[in-house]
Amino acid sequence: MAKIDARLRENVHLLGELLGRTIREQHGDVFFEKIERIRKGAKAARRGSSDGAQLLGDTLDGLSDDELLPMTRAFSQFLNLANIAEQYHRVRRRHAGDAPPFEDGVFSELLERLKSEGRDAEFIARQVGRLDIELVLTAHPTEVSRRTLIQKYDAIAGQLAARDHLDLSAAELVQIEQRLQRLIAEAWHTEEIRRSRPTPLEEAKWGFAVIENSLWQALPRVLRRADQALQRSTGLHLPLDVAPIRFASWMGGDRDGNPNVTASVTHEVLRLARWVAADLFLHDVEGLITTLSMQAASPELLRQTGDTAEPYRALLRTLRERLQITREWAGGAPGAQQATPAQVLHDNRELWQPLELCYRSLHACGMGVIADGALLDTLRRVAAFGLFLVRLDIRQDAARHAAALGEITDYLGLGDYQTWDEQQRLDFLQAELNNRRPLLPPHYQASEDTAEVLATCRVVAAAPAASLGSYVISMARSASDVLAVQLLLKEAGLQRPMRVVPLFETLADLNDAGPTMGRLLALPGYRQRLHGPQEVMIGYSDSAKDAGTTAAAWAQYRAQENLVDVCREHGVELLLFHGRGGTVGRGGGPAHAAILSQPPGSVAGRFRTTEQGEMIRFKFGLPDIAEQNLNLYLAAVLEATLLPPPMPEPGWRDLMEHLAEEGVAAYRGVVRDHPQFVEYFRQATPEQELGRLPLGSRPAKRREGGVESLRAIPWIFAWTQTRLMLPAWLGWEQALQKALDRGEGEQLAAMRAGWPFFTTRIDMLEMVLAKTDDEIARRYDERLVSAPLQRLGTDLRDRLSHAIRTVQALTGQSELLMHSPETLEAFSLRNTYLDPLHLMQIELLARSRHQPNPAQSPLEQALLVSVAGIAAGLRNTG
Repeated sequence: MAKIDARLRENVHLLGELLGRTIREQHGDVFFEKIERIRKGAKAARRGSSDGAQLLGDTLDGLSDDELLPMTRAFSQFLNLANIAEQYHRVRRRHAGDAPPFEDGVFSELLERLKSEGRDAEFIARQVGRLDIELVLTAHPTEVSRRTLIQKYDAIAGQLAARDHLDLSAAELVQIEQRLQRLIAEAWHTEEIRRSRPTPLEEAKWGFAVIENSLWQALPRVLRRADQALQRSTGLHLPLDVAPIRFASWMGGDRDGNPNVTASVTHEVLRLARWVAADLFLHDVEGLITTLSMQAASPELLRQTGDTAEPYRALLRTLRERLQITREWAGGAPGAQQATPAQVLHDNRELWQPLELCYRSLHACGMGVIADGALLDTLRRVAAFGLFLVRLDIRQDAARHAAALGEITDYLGLGDYQTWDEQQRLDFLQAELNNRRPLLPPHYQASEDTAEVLATCRVVAAAPAASLGSYVISMARSASDVLAVQLLLKEAGLQRPMRVVPLFETLADLNDAGPTMGRLLALPGYRQRLHGPQEVMIGYSDSAKDAGTTAAAWAQYRAQENLVDVCREHGVELLLFHGRGGTVGRGGGPAHAAILSQPPGSVAGRFRTTEQGEMIRFKFGLPDIAEQNLNLYLAAVLEATLLPPPMPEPGWRDLMEHLAEEGVAAYRGVVRDHPQFVEYFRQATPEQELGRLPLGSRPAKRREGGVESLRAIPWIFAWTQTRLMLPAWLGWEQALQKALDRGEGEQLAAMRAGWPFFTTRIDMLEMVLAKTDDEIARRYDERLVSAPLQRLGTDLRDRLSHAIRTVQALTGQSELLMHSPETLEAFSLRNTYLDPLHLMQIELLARSRHQPNPAQSPLEQALLVSVAGIAAGLRNTG
């Protein structure tokens, strides 16, 4: 087995040693020796040693209630430190002889490949400039770590970077180690778990902090390197005002099942975004004032500044003053609301024009090297972030709109909209959309729920267009769902176009997505209200929960194909919005591979996707990591546009249809049809306890009920904790086995070799299966599940073993991930710390469930820490 890189191993060892010192200082040598016995026992047990297993079990069994929390914290904290070391290792300094990371060269290599295939330089440059990638940051409750700890973890990574120099003196190394010791001690003495759930406003602040601390630096660097690569390859530059990558957000706009996101919250988040943007640009402009001290300027600039010794500074001081006023105005400072519209910056051009004028003047006066420094970076930020920082999406369930219209039509004496068929709804909606009069009289008094829907629409109508993204309709099923939102927005006074986006989430809705959009695009008047592309959102999480990943993946693929065809028939540009989660069970996986596996023609230079929960931190939390991931997005979207994958062969499509049918039958046969499944799920996993974990502002359930009432995130999260990972693979084991039994192994191998969609699915399936552990899952069952239900657990573990054997047969490997020994070694390292956490969690769950008020139990904190620790060790929650 491959060994972990020596520099990574050294950092992991150092951080672990410093954590050990901190624990010794607080809890003493005796307690620390117990940690070591547990660690060594877990390591030996993993290697098959019965003595190691006995040592592990005896030491854990001997822990008192008072020792459970610090012991759980110790193993959880080590896994967080290992994550830091691994994350930094991806962006570490390259010494002589080190190969550069794959991400660094992927865009340059793609440009050269395009040239070698005969693409014209101007064509390539034009396509790069037209790229439209939007990453939508969401506040789904999967970020376990508190923001204060994230800041300490980032500081630890910073010290690892400081240590990674070959010319440090002995004294400098000691200083760095002392700073690391202090930071680790600060993290150890800080509570991991929030005392209360974050509010939607706090979630938005967390998202803005990611932009301020990381993306603000990373994005200009990505575009600078892309511009350099383009210039080397084609001799051309990116236009100054292009923004191939932008950011949007659902934080404070996603009200689907979250009663805490109200119209007033959305208004406040929009205001806060303007304050943060003004503050960030103010710092940029102050830096430019310091830098641009030169005297020579173009006549164009001098006409604005007059005769002054430092014309650039004079121009930028005026901009600085307006940014200060804008920040005070957005922050609600006393007296700031009296600022005149001419003083407050409202349009991005007002920010752009003076900066661009400075840029043109510097180039005209032979100072292009200065212009292409910090000033160019600021211009790139203006193009990408602007005065509103991120575009806020609004999301609401289709049923809420139908209920509001039902109340309105009843008030107007027209009957109940909710009882009408689709044609009745469309007739009413089209007539009212074309009617110049208001739908409601001024004195109309709505119920609380309807008033909130209407208030949200008024916030949308009042907000500047550039501050908003799309209005997303959850659980959309018909053309009337889109027109309903358009009518409510019209009634609220919206005078401009806004993208109203149906989100197709269930298997049935995905299968009907093409015909539904065909009916919508064919409606008289709809095309006149459609400005720009028709956006459609594909739901990965709920479709996988509904049908399993086998059927859901194929339904998502076919839905995209159908939508491409429908929009082409109607002469409408299509923008697909991918609602991908962080885990395989929710459509997650490596973004580069995922984009390149989309159906041909479905990307076409545009790509919009969600970035959720802890994946935001893992992918964008540090500037260097963010730069790598943004570079991958840039390259993948360009490649999928210009070098799309081949169309699948008809036989492959037929076989995939069979796999999907057999997969959904196997999945639903367990999850929906087994009479004991829901009870087993609640006993075998910490599903009930997760509801007490104060992760996000949104409730874990949409409503009371069984699995169907759960959100996709806690559904995945619960199975992740037990290492069964059920939602990510259930269904594949039977679908693939039946194909092999029919003698279709060669065709499966051909699909894996020649069809990126199928290749990516099998690769992600293999990765998630490598994270499963049937022995750990069995221990949860033995301790927590009643005897009559344990047979179901045995059956599911047998299915897991079957899935592993089937994937091995398909890949021709005797062990999962044999092609990636470094990954296997990393898993092995983590298991040494994960195994004790699982065993402690099992014991904590058992004890907690026998107490009358578990939420008030002293074991509660230890239980919640174990949940966070396991999530950190597996690098995902939901």
